[in-house]
Amino acid sequence: MNRVILIVLDSCGIGALPDAAEYGDEGSNTLGNLARARGGVNLPNLGAMGIGRLTTVAGVPPVEPARATGAFGRMAERSRGKDTITGHWEMTGVILDKAIKTYPHGFPPEVIDPFEKAIGRKILGNIVASGTEIIKQLGEEHMKTGRPIVYTSADSVFQIAAHEEVVPLEMLYHWCETARAQLTGDHVVGRVIARPFLGRPGSFYRTENRHDYSLTPPHATLLDDLFDTGQPVLSVGKIIDVFAGHGITAARHTGNNAEGIEATRDFIAEGGHGLIFTNLVDFDMLYGHRNDPEGYAKALEEFDRALPTLTGTMRPDDVLFIVADHGCDPTTPSTDHSREYVPLLATGRPVRAGTDIGTRSTMADLGATIAELLGSKPLGVGTSFAKELIKGRN
Repeated sequence: MNRVILIVLDSCGIGALPDAAEYGDEGSNTLGNLARARGGVNLPNLGAMGIGRLTTVAGVPPVEPARATGAFGRMAERSRGKDTITGHWEMTGVILDKAIKTYPHGFPPEVIDPFEKAIGRKILGNIVASGTEIIKQLGEEHMKTGRPIVYTSADSVFQIAAHEEVVPLEMLYHWCETARAQLTGDHVVGRVIARPFLGRPGSFYRTENRHDYSLTPPHATLLDDLFDTGQPVLSVGKIIDVFAGHGITAARHTGNNAEGIEATRDFIAEGGHGLIFTNLVDFDMLYGHRNDPEGYAKALEEFDRALPTLTGTMRPDDVLFIVADHGCDPTTPSTDHSREYVPLLATGRPVRAGTDIGTRSTMADLGATIAELLGSKPLGVGTSFAKELIKGRN
């Protein structure tokens, strides 16, 4: 193969992993539960690829393999954790034996005090909270005082919210860079996230100027291997942030799913070779974390409608993978990510349509397969399924 397109439907899990109870996620099934709660979803293109064979999806009957337009399977997460970084890193060859540290009771003084000293002002918050709720709670005080709102979640994140008319974006980004530099060693976190917002008390809303400052992967990933051998790695959405810029040839930041789909389509149309790696974040950010199954379902239907514009732009030797990185079940009381299997769909002329790829024991199998398809060196983890997937490989 000359080119692979990898699209991550952020948080679109398909059922609880065997160890989900350890994470408080027993019974989670993002896709299955939201479809049932909504009374069905209309996903004819994803359905034809085989997504209805991976879990029960109301409105999406399981396609007969002989009629399928793609190959289908599911992947387990071997790493400890259930966040964006952990899932994306595992797909590209980094398996974490220990979950990145979280702060369920907020950050201790040894974290907050140096941060406040560095930025020259006190903070607000320092609690575990939903991003939309905490700006409702503290946004007005922030506007009066100029003090940033710091909060975290069940994930390993240090989030800083600030009103764009009170704190200029450049200052907010600088504060995040300061926190990223400080949060190392015993107090390392996976991501520092700028969370700018606008509006007035009672009607605050987050803007699309979010920026993530991620931990650097502990060793080379599939992206580094491809980049080092001269193969382009084109990032769409927050991929460049998840990998701290490592192994990326060119990137397009996007504000929403529609922009991400358009940027992916543009990259496909430009031709070339290598890897196009896209994250569509709205599923997670706007709907999973806000327990909005209706919004989640509509976003999936919008992606499904756009899917033919992507596959129709592909060249005869392109392969497209559609996956997820974790779950975020919008039907559960929790607003956090959930520990779930994720879908593994593949299509393109080289793909043996109707092939059941099975349950992969690690997301690293996907990275190992892409490495083989693109002629990169083996990752050292994961088992390639290229021979089962691609016509003419034995």
